[in-house]
Amino acid sequence: MKAFKASKFTLALTTALAVTPLFSTLAQAAPIVLKFHSGYAESRPEAGYLNDFARDVEQLSGGELKVDVFHAASLGLNEPDLLRILQRGSVDMALLYGEYYTRDAPELAAVYAQGAITQPEQHLDILPTIRDIYEQGYAKWNIKTIGGIVSPVFSVGLHCKEPLNSLAQLQGKKVRVWSAQLVDAFGKLGVSAQVIPQNDMYMALQTGVVDCAYYLSTVAETVSLHEVTDYEAYLHPWAAVPALFGISERSWKKLSDEQQRVLQQAGETLWQKTRAAAVDPEREASARARRAALGVTMLADFSAQDVASFQQAAMAAWHTIAERAGPDGETIYDTVTGKLSALASQ
Repeated sequence: MKAFKASKFTLALTTALAVTPLFSTLAQAAPIVLKFHSGYAESRPEAGYLNDFARDVEQLSGGELKVDVFHAASLGLNEPDLLRILQRGSVDMALLYGEYYTRDAPELAAVYAQGAITQPEQHLDILPTIRDIYEQGYAKWNIKTIGGIVSPVFSVGLHCKEPLNSLAQLQGKKVRVWSAQLVDAFGKLGVSAQVIPQNDMYMALQTGVVDCAYYLSTVAETVSLHEVTDYEAYLHPWAAVPALFGISERSWKKLSDEQQRVLQQAGETLWQKTRAAAVDPEREASARARRAALGVTMLADFSAQDVASFQQAAMAAWHTIAERAGPDGETIYDTVTGKLSALASQ
């Protein structure tokens, strides 16, 4: 009996010793998790794309690599600080939007601006140049870029309380815009403009602080502009800055070649997917019909002469931003505008 018990003990011990290496292997095979910062709220389309990216990374790596997306800046990181944060490796990844980094890399705010394009298709033509400039700029901060999100080319229009669809009619009116470049551009045309945050735009129109809002017409209904403006006139397509996926070089170098390949594949797949959907005439027509159904009167577009005048003023204002950014900013401006000119002459 004692021999039998000893034999059972020996078998149990042998089994335990045999199983121990398996448990160790499983422990070592725990997935690598990359923390990804995004400033966009989960209700934004970009958030859905980020979730798609995270899912693709996990699937492509067989669960070996995971991306944990923290939406709405829930990691407590400030957008203007992201270049420094990624450089230190304080977070693994982040959604990068060049216009936020005017303190540390002012030249990145000079890459693209409103007035750069007058036809939606021009945006797709200039994208490779813009992406290359951003990738080089982020690399100076030890940040590797692996694809990203190409924003839709929405229509931009003037949403007004009165039927206004010419620069001449805007004289003496007050217009809400979203950037200093636009304040300068409209100012050159004799139109008074001021930067008002999106969250304050509705009240500013309702109370008469401004008469019109320069806004992305395609999504105007999401901020209820139809409740405080009765008329809309199309001006130009949105020169939308793409959002790139950046990963700290410190985090990047810790990954295997295969894991790096997975990240690049997932990021590039999303870039191509969003690029293919960026220019969509049917989306724009449907959005226009919805706004009309909400009671908005669609006026004739701004004239070709007005569009040309706006573009000239916007380009001059853009050049001012580039000059303030220093030699790098001017080089970027010359590169992008030179490419746009070459594309226009083709």
